[in-house]
Amino acid sequence: MANELLDNSFAGRVVAVPETRQLDVLATLLSNRGARVVRCPLVSIKDTPDAEPVVAWLHRTIAAPPYISIFYTGEGIDRLVGFARRNGISEEFTAALARTTKLCRGPKPKRALRRLGLNSDIDAPAPTTDGILQALEPCSLSGQRVAVQLYGDQLVPALSTYLAERGATADCVAPYVYASSADDDQVADLIERLADRRIDAIAFTSKTQVERLLKVARERGRVDELLAGLKDTCVAAVGPVVAERLTASGIGVDVMPAASFFMKPLVSALARHINAEPDAS
Repeated sequence: MANELLDNSFAGRVVAVPETRQLDVLATLLSNRGARVVRCPLVSIKDTPDAEPVVAWLHRTIAAPPYISIFYTGEGIDRLVGFARRNGISEEFTAALARTTKLCRGPKPKRALRRLGLNSDIDAPAPTTDGILQALEPCSLSGQRVAVQLYGDQLVPALSTYLAERGATADCVAPYVYASSADDDQVADLIERLADRRIDAIAFTSKTQVERLLKVARERGRVDELLAGLKDTCVAAVGPVVAERLTASGIGVDVMPAASFFMKPLVSALARHINAEPDAS
């Protein structure tokens, strides 16, 4: 009986999904539990069009592995491996990674390293920049080169300041860029549905989705309507980074998994919230 209830926990509910990379996975998890899914992929990820700095970074890493290499995302590692493979230096790059201390912000870069036969040496206690700073505290950074695979294309100011104050040199690489996936009219349609209270819940899986949604709302002059609609919509965030971006934008977060920041725990936490059950994830 409990399983039957679980399978229909979203019966009659309309859930918006702005995910791109694993859109079908998330949509299926929801629809299998009875949800009517509104798909609106807000962003896509592509290799940076400026490959030269990435290739130069790969060669620097191979020639002299950094003291510590900080990886924000699994996507970033996968993209770096792709650049290395296309330039015929994938084995050398993997060997260089084996010789550097690897610090992962969260579980996704750890999984990407495992695909290379490598392990994370230091794990951030929380999947945030603050977690990275805590993990770096015991390390002797003065005079050291620290590689940073960026989340986006800019070094987070808090990390930049911290490394400078500790006497370290940041060697940054941005192997991918975000590009719009859905056209603006499709995003505007999602905004209209939210403003009209035709969406019961929306599940955000990256902060870039939040930024794109707000950008289109600003361009269409519908920010106030969007925020009002989201206030009456159950807003779910896959993890603390997304939750912080939503909160900073004045959007309340109703649901976030307690510990495991993946899609299945997100869907389970959302199901419990909708059915007024305690979050035990």
